[in-house]
Amino acid sequence: MIEVIGLRVAYGGIAAVKGIDFAVGAGEKVTLIGANGAGKTTTLKALTGLVRPIAGRVRYNDADITALAPHKLVMRGIALVPEGRGIFPRLTVTENLDLGAYCRSDMAAIRNDRDHVYALFPRLAERGRQAAGTLSGGEQQMLAIGRAIMSRPSLLLLDEPSMGLAPLIVQKIFDTIREIAAGGVTILLVEQNAKLALETCDRGYVMDSGTIILHDNAATLLANPQVRRAYLGESI
Repeated sequence: MIEVIGLRVAYGGIAAVKGIDFAVGAGEKVTLIGANGAGKTTTLKALTGLVRPIAGRVRYNDADITALAPHKLVMRGIALVPEGRGIFPRLTVTENLDLGAYCRSDMAAIRNDRDHVYALFPRLAERGRQAAGTLSGGEQQMLAIGRAIMSRPSLLLLDEPSMGLAPLIVQKIFDTIREIAAGGVTILLVEQNAKLALETCDRGYVMDSGTIILHDNAATLLANPQVRRAYLGESI
C-alpha cells in the first residue's frame, strides 16, 4: 500500500532520516521501533506531508505522493494520530470528531461513523459535549484515534499511542487498534513499548540514528537477542 524509497529528512542541515527504505502492504500491521531520536516520528511526518524530505520518494497505491499537502493525503485515505494527541482542547469531543471528517460532505455517513467511534470508545459517548481539554490523558488518546477514524482512512499511522498512559488504558487502546485493523484498515505504528508493538503487529522495522538496522516478522524480532537487549530491557 505504501512504499518508502531512499527517504532522507534533515532539520537545519542535521540529518534525521538517512535514506531509509520500507513498505507496508494492504491489510498489514507494521511497527517502527527504536530509541528516542531514531527518526521514527520524523518518518511519519514525512509520510503525511508535515515535513518535506530532501531526497527519496513515497508511493501510495502506486502513486507518487511525496510532494502532496497533508490535506490531500487525508483525502486519499491516510490519517495520522500524532504524538501528544493534538486534540483541540477548547472544542467539545463531538466537535473534535467532526473535524476529523472536515474533507467529507456525506452527513449521514459522518453521523454513522461518529456512532462507530462512540461504540469503540464508550467513554467518549458519555463526554460528547465536554471540552476535550478536560478529558484524562487516556480519553484524549481515544479522541485522537477517533478523530483520525472519522476521515475513513485506508492507512492509519499512530505515533506513540501508549505514551504517558496507565497500563489498563494502554491495553484498551491496543485492543482497539487491533479491532480497527480487523476492520480492514492498514496500520503503521510507532511505539516506544517495543514488546507491545511487536506483539500487536505482523512485521517490524528497527530504526537507529535515522537508519533501518533490522527488519523481520514480529515474532522473530521478539526473539532476537539484540532487540531484546536494546529495546525490551532484557539482559542476554
